[in-house]
Amino acid sequence: MRLGMGVPEDKAALVMGGSGLEWTFGELQRRIDQAVAMLAAHGLRFGDHIAVLFANEPELFPVVWAAQRTGLYYTPVNWHLTADEAAYIVADCGATVLFASPTHRELTERITAAVPAVVTVIAGVESAPAPADAGRAGRPAVGGDLPQAWEGFAMFYSSGTTGRPKGIARPAVRTPIGATGPIDELMRRLYGLGPDSVYLSTGPLYHAAPLGWSTAAQRAGGTAVVMERFDPLPTLELIERYRVTHVQFVPTMMQRLLRLPDEDRRRYDLSSLRTVIHAAAPCPVDLKREIIDWFGPIVWEYYAGSEGNGYFAIDSADWLAHPGSVGRAMYGTPHVLDDEGTELPPGEIGTIWFEGTAAFAYHNDAEKTAGAFNDKGWSTLGDVGRLDADGYLYLSDRRVDLIISGGVNIYPQEIENVLTAHPAVRDAAVVGVPDQEMGQRVVAVVQAEPGADFGLGEQLFAHCRARLAGFKCPREIVFADELPRLPSGKLLRRWVRDWLAAA
Repeated sequence: MRLGMGVPEDKAALVMGGSGLEWTFGELQRRIDQAVAMLAAHGLRFGDHIAVLFANEPELFPVVWAAQRTGLYYTPVNWHLTADEAAYIVADCGATVLFASPTHRELTERITAAVPAVVTVIAGVESAPAPADAGRAGRPAVGGDLPQAWEGFAMFYSSGTTGRPKGIARPAVRTPIGATGPIDELMRRLYGLGPDSVYLSTGPLYHAAPLGWSTAAQRAGGTAVVMERFDPLPTLELIERYRVTHVQFVPTMMQRLLRLPDEDRRRYDLSSLRTVIHAAAPCPVDLKREIIDWFGPIVWEYYAGSEGNGYFAIDSADWLAHPGSVGRAMYGTPHVLDDEGTELPPGEIGTIWFEGTAAFAYHNDAEKTAGAFNDKGWSTLGDVGRLDADGYLYLSDRRVDLIISGGVNIYPQEIENVLTAHPAVRDAAVVGVPDQEMGQRVVAVVQAEPGADFGLGEQLFAHCRARLAGFKCPREIVFADELPRLPSGKLLRRWVRDWLAAA
């Protein structure tokens, strides 16, 4: 089955916002066919796993679509990670082949050295060897072990409370190509994705939403315009140039857009926009009002996780009537439970659980998987909030300890582990504090060993930079005489936040 069935082959399927490179549906399909032949040549079969290491580059799409069309698992790897972090993901997901961009050749070589079992293919599909029995009319034949008959599976990695990221996996069920799941249907029904859609992708494609929405637009016969990197003024220029109908932001991006001078904001024709979507991080009420005032009542917010176990959405009118809400459940029946598992009445804060949604598991982590389900089979992301009497959800915290900075999830434990490995650190707590641009910024509170050097702060910044991806490193390090812990050893992180707020 070909991508964009019924869509003219000369219609644009992919446009790169910075370079202007354009692939039609016909060109993209040709590259997908080559990528499928390459996968078959490497002996991959239904349910096998590949990893992909690309920036926002066009060569990512044929490989992802080839996996999606042949029943493979595929894991995008964040190229901002350190070599050790990236190698862990490639090894943990069980990838047989790593497809990588020449841009990241050095990182790829370090991953390969750490994970010798993985076969590395440097992009692109053009130079990949086709099987000896290439098919008729110049189109590669597909091996019998890799038929283009089954939908594949994206497996994104989300950090766990231990600091090690965990893959979010769905069962390898043979689903015919073209069959859509509940989330796909929601995207079409709620947001009107279709053949006339032009979706502007503003975020990095190693994240679930930018890649998922871009491929969803193409699957619906629409065009995906992909920015190599987000920049507020070019965003408006691209909306005008390509008559963009759908665009997605995180609140940090909206903040940067609103900071543009009025003359820049008025310079471009944004009348083609039908839907502006935001998610990934809590959005301040005042910021949301400003965005609605600017773009009009076309702003949608949604709350969901890569686990696919629930989906809340809210449009502009509903949000203005329920400011601060992330909407009502569109997929899954929500429940708010206390720590003992008792359902709470409307208005009371507890953990959010979902009933009646698809199964998922945290790859290679049976304990974490078990903790995400209760005795009724309901599942949770660990988020905390309340439902009002009309079923509107208000989040109180996202996974409690989670820091969301610029739309990126950061778990404190990983950073704390690095800090406490320094010989001059006795204890450490990492929290997110409010930040006007990023939503939250990472702050570390450190209890030093007696007699520590006066310049310990600079040493710790360097210590973190050498061991962590840059976006995880603390932006501030504050010293305290002692950190609040229970006799059990549990860190009272909320006390740390309150102390920083008071200070």
